[in-house]
Amino acid sequence: MSTLRFTPEHEWLRLEASGELTVGITSFAQEALGDVVFVQLPEPGRYEEGQEVAVLESVKAASNITMPLTGEVLDVNQALADNPELVNEAPMGDGWFFRIRPENPEAVASLMDQADYDSFLSDNA
Repeated sequence: MSTLRFTPEHEWLRLEASGELTVGITSFAQEALGDVVFVQLPEPGRYEEGQEVAVLESVKAASNITMPLTGEVLDVNQALADNPELVNEAPMGDGWFFRIRPENPEAVASLMDQADYDSFLSDNA
């Protein structure tokens, strides 16, 4: 299994060696949003899949980030508070949002892999 998975909401999840998942938005999503000027990150704690956990504001619009899987937010990327532009500069790297411990680790396999996500993008273009 690839260490990267994707959601239809254009979030990516990277499986870390610890079993935690790092969550961010894809390059496609940040390009659609335009220049990100503010990021509101979640508080650590348990969230249900689909629950709104973060807010992004860009020069074009505001966007909600939802919890990709039920689980616990363990850590947030504090660098985004002072440098929200990291989301645009490195959406799949330093622009990550939070780390979670999924309640059901097997659920990660149900998310799209890179090939599925690429197909999803071309089907919805």
